[in-house]
Amino acid sequence: MRMWRLESRTLWRRAVERLIQARFVLGVAAFITALVLSSGASWWLSFGILMLVFLAVVMLSAALPRNTARHTDTNIHDPAIFSLSGQQLAAQLPDPLIIFDHEGTILYVNPAANGAFPPLARGGALLMHFRAPEMQTLVQSVVADAMARSVDYFERVPVERWYRATVLLLDQAGGADRQYLLSFRDQTEAHRLERMRSDFIANASHELRTPLASLSGFIETLRGPARNDEAARDNFLQIMQKQAERMARLIDDLLSLSRIEMKAHIAVKDQVDLAVVLNHVADSLSPLAAELGVEFERNIDTGPINVLGDRDELTQVFQNLLENACKYGQSGKKIIIELKREDGAIKATIQDFGPGIPDEHIPRLTERFYRVSLETSRAQKGTGLGLAIVKHILTRHRARLIVRSKVGEGSSFTVVF
Repeated sequence: MRMWRLESRTLWRRAVERLIQARFVLGVAAFITALVLSSGASWWLSFGILMLVFLAVVMLSAALPRNTARHTDTNIHDPAIFSLSGQQLAAQLPDPLIIFDHEGTILYVNPAANGAFPPLARGGALLMHFRAPEMQTLVQSVVADAMARSVDYFERVPVERWYRATVLLLDQAGGADRQYLLSFRDQTEAHRLERMRSDFIANASHELRTPLASLSGFIETLRGPARNDEAARDNFLQIMQKQAERMARLIDDLLSLSRIEMKAHIAVKDQVDLAVVLNHVADSLSPLAAELGVEFERNIDTGPINVLGDRDELTQVFQNLLENACKYGQSGKKIIIELKREDGAIKATIQDFGPGIPDEHIPRLTERFYRVSLETSRAQKGTGLGLAIVKHILTRHRARLIVRSKVGEGSSFTVVF
């Protein structure tokens, strides 16, 4: 019954609006009708003219533009909207929401808040759950003057998360009837990206500062005490060249990483034979392996093993993994290069028999500038960006890197397509 009354009122409102919009046309029609009737014309002629005027009014009023604002307003009275409650809407929101009164008693908690801050129960004390000073000050300030405020809130349990917490007054009722809304907007990803950016700039600056300081010191020495010392000059120039090469490698890796990140959203479409790529990488690094006393053992399935990918980027991935195996696993004297189809996937593995990697380091190997051993990495001319580049390339190729290692037994790096 209620829905029928709403629909009837809506239809009457629209009819009245159309008559108001056509009021000038109606006036002209009434004037013409009065002239016809006063002229003494026959009843049938007067009726025909009146019908023509009526049809013209209907057509013109239908062609008139409707008032968009009023038409939109009628949607407010849609019965489907009336059937939705505020609690239903709040329950569907992904952001945590809590409603409390002027005493800080919790009146409502949506499912997102229960998932983020368990346990929160109706009737509980809000400030007992959020003991951080900034949250206490936020709630008390808004309750005191009813002015909306926001703060950054860091939650440590069960996992570390950053939120933008906002408290505002829900209604203007006085005293004990006042209700307030506490909402949380998750800022964890934004904080993580900002921290990564800051760490990256700091690490890059540190990596470049060290060789620059070394170059500056040697130049100052060559211009001073070692000006006429030929033996010292040759030694210093050799060290300066190594430092310059180190900076060049670092800049090349930074540029490579930047290019890969810029192409992360571009899908790879070419067919690449991984067997050809792995054999090419092994052949190109054979001189390095011979120099380090390492032997390659190849277990590569016969026939083409194709994946969608970028040939140059995949070559860079396996060149990095195999070069790392040669440098850091040379004590094992052997490296196995394996490519096979297994369980509906294609797996390419580089396995060495060197000192291995402690378990605590494995999850962080693909972080930028992360090194298991700083001295060993610098001795092997590493920049700390190689595995970060590998990770970004594999992400673009929808592949993943699996690292397994045991201290004293060696390590294996498997790329799964």
